Amino acid sequence: MEINLDPHNLSGQCFSEIEKELTSFIEKADRVAAEVEKSKVVLTGILPTLRKRDMIFENITPYPRYKMLNSILKSIRGDDFLLRIKGVDELITNHKSILFEACNTSFQVHLQIPQDELVDKYNWSQTIAGPVLSITANSPLLLGRELWSETRIALFQQSVDLRNSSFLLREQKPRVSFGSSWIKDSVIELYQDDIVRYTPLLTSTKDMKEDAVAQLNDGKVPELQAINIHNGTIYRWNRLCYGQTKGVPHMRIENRYIPAGPTIKDEVANALFWVGLMQGLPDKYRNLHETLPFNEVKGNFINAARTGINTYFDWFGKGISARRLILTELIPIAREGLLKSNIDQKDIDYYLNIIQKRAETRYTGSQWMRHSNRILKKKMTKDIANATLTAHMYKNQKEGKPVHDWKLAKDNHVLELDVGLTKLEKFMTTEVFVVNENDLVELVAKIMEWRNIHHIPVVDNNNRLTGLITKKTIQEISGQDTNVIVAKDIMVKDVITVDSETSIEKANAIMIENNIGCLPILELEDLVGILTKNDLNKILSS
Repeated sequence: MEINLDPHNLSGQCFSEIEKELTSFIEKADRVAAEVEKSKVVLTGILPTLRKRDMIFENITPYPRYKMLNSILKSIRGDDFLLRIKGVDELITNHKSILFEACNTSFQVHLQIPQDELVDKYNWSQTIAGPVLSITANSPLLLGRELWSETRIALFQQSVDLRNSSFLLREQKPRVSFGSSWIKDSVIELYQDDIVRYTPLLTSTKDMKEDAVAQLNDGKVPELQAINIHNGTIYRWNRLCYGQTKGVPHMRIENRYIPAGPTIKDEVANALFWVGLMQGLPDKYRNLHETLPFNEVKGNFINAARTGINTYFDWFGKGISARRLILTELIPIAREGLLKSNIDQKDIDYYLNIIQKRAETRYTGSQWMRHSNRILKKKMTKDIANATLTAHMYKNQKEGKPVHDWKLAKDNHVLELDVGLTKLEKFMTTEVFVVNENDLVELVAKIMEWRNIHHIPVVDNNNRLTGLITKKTIQEISGQDTNVIVAKDIMVKDVITVDSETSIEKANAIMIENNIGCLPILELEDLVGILTKNDLNKILSS
C-alpha cells in the first residue's frame, strides 16, 4: 500500500515529526488491517512470502492508468516479460504482466532544490547513490531465492523492460535506469534525453493544449502536464520532478532507490542521511562532470545493489569499503549539511547514530534477513522459513528497535498454525525434481540417491504428471538389468494428488488413510509442488 506524508520545511525537528506522522498512519493501517482477517502491516522492500501465483493480473491496482500501462508495455514488447536475476541463488521466470514490479516497496524521498544548485546537486545525488544504497539495503529475497542485497534494483528494471530486438530502435535503454551521463549545463538535458530515448506511453483525458511559453509571457506558471506524464513513465533511480504549489514553481530530486523498512526509525534515518548528504555537498565535489567518469559512479550503484554493506567502492580514484567510506567521510558530510539546514541537534545525533551503528556492525536489514533465512532453512521447508522470517520481522518492527539491534530469527519461535485451515500453498515444496517417463530407471535411481529423495514424480513430454516412483520400487527391481527399463515401466500410475487449497490437516489424513509417503500438488493439471511425509512432520512438530 502507499502512504503519502505531508511536505515539511527542512528545519528544526522535521525528521522526528515525520516519524510521528508515519507512525500514526501505520497505526491507523494496523487497526483497519486487523478487521480484515486479522491482517498485519509489514514494512519490507520485498515481502518474503510472496509467490509467483500472487502476480496474476486480477490483483492489479484497479486504476485505469495501471491497466493501460500494462497493455501498452505488452504490445510494445510483443512477448512476455523475462525475469533473470543471479545472486547466491538464481531466479529465471517469465511473466505475462507488469505485476512483478509490485513486489517492490520503496521509501521515496523528495528534496526541493534551488534552481541555481540543480546541476551540481543532481550530479551529487548520482554520486552518493551507491554508498547510500549499501547502508539501506533491505531486499535480499524474492520467491524464496537469495539474490542481490537490494534485489529491487534488478527486479524493477526487468519487470517493466520494453526492449525487444524487433521493436522500436528508440527504446534501447531500459525505462528503469541509473542514467547514462552527467548533466553539464542544465537539467533540461535530462528532459531532452528522455524525449529522445523513450516513446510516450500515456496521455490524459484533460485538455493538454497548454502553450507554456504563452503562459510565461502572460506572467503565469505553466503546469507542463505533458512532460510530467511522460516523466511518470520513466523511472530513474534519482528522478527530477517539476511541480507547482499555489502558483509557485519548483524542482525536486526524488530518491527512488531506498527500500521500505526495516522499521519506521530506520526509514527516517535513511531519509535524514540522504538529505544531509545532499545539503552538505562539499565544494570540492562540484563540477563532477569535469573530474569523475560517470561509469565509475554507475558501477558503484550496481555493485551496492548486489553486495550491500560489503561493497568496495571506487571513490574519486581510490578504493574504499562501504563501511569505511560511510563512517569516515559521508556521515561527517551529512552532519554538516543538516547543521547548515538548521536541523535540531537532537534529531541529527539520534538518526545519524542509527546509520553509524549499522555501518559499524555491518548489520543492515538485508544482512539480518539473509542470515536469519539461512538459520531457519536448516530445519524448515523454504515456505515455512519465509513465513517465520516474516513473523519475526513483524514482531521486531512492533518493538520499534532499529535493525542493528535485532537478534537473528530463531527456529524455536515459529508461527502458530491452525492445521485445519492452513493451506498447502504456503508450505509445499516447490523445487520438485522430476523425471521423464522415458528416462532409464538407472538414471532415476541415481537422481534419487544424489538428492536423497524417496519419491520422484514422472512426467510426459508435455510436463504433465503421469506417475510416481518410490525408493521402495527402486529397491524391488534391484538386481535386474536397469539399462532396458524406463520410468513408465515401473511407476505407480494411479497417483493420489491434491491441490494447493488443501489444508495441512486434510493432507495428513489422506496420507495416513492411503498409507502413502507423498502427495504431488497440482494446479490446472500442472505439477506445482510436492508434500512429503518428512515435510508434514516438520510442519506438525513446529
